[in-house]
Amino acid sequence: MKRIKLKYFLLIGAIVAVSCTATKESIKKESTVIKHYEPTFESLKQHGAAPEWFADAKLGMYFHWGPYSVPAFGSAWYPHNMYKAKGGVRKHHEETYGSIYEFGYEDFIPMFKAEHFDPDDWAELFKNTGAKFAGPVAEHHDGFAMWDSEVNPWNAADMGPKRDILGDIFKSLKKQGLRTIATFHHARNGQRNRDKPELWGDAYDSHYVYQPYLPTATTDPKLRKLFGNFETIEEFNQYWLDQVNEVVDKYSPDILWYDSWLNLIPEEKRNEMAAHHFNNGIKQHKEVMLAHKQQDLPSEYSVLDYEQGGRRDSWPTPWMTDITLGKSKWMYVEGEPYKTADMVVRNMIDVWSKNGVVLLNVSPRADGVINQEQRDVLKEIGDWMKVHGEAVYGTRAHNIFGFGNAKTGKGHNAGQSSSVNYTANDIRFTVAKDKKSMYIFFLGVPKSGERIEMRSFGGYHRNIPPGKITKITHMGTNAETKFELTTASFFLTIPDVKMNSLANVFKLDLE
Repeated sequence: MKRIKLKYFLLIGAIVAVSCTATKESIKKESTVIKHYEPTFESLKQHGAAPEWFADAKLGMYFHWGPYSVPAFGSAWYPHNMYKAKGGVRKHHEETYGSIYEFGYEDFIPMFKAEHFDPDDWAELFKNTGAKFAGPVAEHHDGFAMWDSEVNPWNAADMGPKRDILGDIFKSLKKQGLRTIATFHHARNGQRNRDKPELWGDAYDSHYVYQPYLPTATTDPKLRKLFGNFETIEEFNQYWLDQVNEVVDKYSPDILWYDSWLNLIPEEKRNEMAAHHFNNGIKQHKEVMLAHKQQDLPSEYSVLDYEQGGRRDSWPTPWMTDITLGKSKWMYVEGEPYKTADMVVRNMIDVWSKNGVVLLNVSPRADGVINQEQRDVLKEIGDWMKVHGEAVYGTRAHNIFGFGNAKTGKGHNAGQSSSVNYTANDIRFTVAKDKKSMYIFFLGVPKSGERIEMRSFGGYHRNIPPGKITKITHMGTNAETKFELTTASFFLTIPDVKMNSLANVFKLDLE
């Protein structure tokens, strides 16, 4: 009887001990949860850079759209170039609309009506393309806000479309189950060259060129805000921050993304921006993030974006690239050719195999129409994603990203989608997070019956699959595929089935 009681008390004691330990662990875990971020590096770095949902998402979409879409000429830098004394844009502007002294950039705004803008249609289009997050260019270099702003008098709700473009598209995106992104390009809107006569008319640190006799040197209190023409640059820096904070407070985007020249904004303002965004994420009970280009934000709490480019090799943490569907233009330009679906898909596969995420840009017309040429390409991409999404979403990079013959260039824009010619000789890999499957991508159409050797993938190399291969199938046809893994190499025989014209994927079942 005493032994039974002793065992009983020992059992109770063990349960209490475990309970106490668990309680201590939960208290410890709770104490490490950040409840408020301060605008300092030491505080902000605790947030981290890329949440799990972002690493899983793989594809997002955004759009360059604003008053600069009205002339549909040159590029989204039309507001910059129309005020420069030389160049084709100034000539085109004067021949089409008249002198810049009679027809300024602000006169395009009433013409930007967006009468066919259908946010529900756009959100459905983005989702069907395969995007997991989407949103607008909230404000480009031109200083025009695409939301209902109390800070910026030049906004889409009060003039032009007289609609809350950002608010409307966010509502539609959320109905489709997509996360949201707001991109900001207005760091270069502030006129920083007013006191540098040697740079007047030519400086690139401000979007609107300055000359005392140009309309951009206006003293009109309201128009000065459009041109970023403040008495002091400190006033503009606060104006920059107030606009971003307004979007965060009113719309709570999941991602704040910044174009180049964010380094022109003082570090203290950038820290205030980051803290405000992160604290709003806590308030909204969701994981938010920051993305930037170049070295404008610390990597400890922000994801680096490569414009029209990418990394040459795999990277241990998620990164990003923004590419445009246009061959070179970001806004709608009359006669602009578009990239083909195979070019876009193959480039995206290369990015995914290296732990990257793609932000794909489309270019609506000023009236709010995304033209059929772009829609056709997006449908091809979406159809491919529907079949092969398992090999994309939620996957991670393998020990090596792949191999092949494609020449990807050097530097920041290595892997640029408009210049790299991928073929079936270019192979890429991804691995499921649970390690129960792996995927081999052919960036083209391999020949049926061909026995392909992948020496760097198998054999004695350390790049072998993270498990025993039990079966390989061709995704899309589900055709079982012959393979051989030897001590020296790996061989895959292409089955005699219809191949996909964009890219082909083989699924490896692992145990």
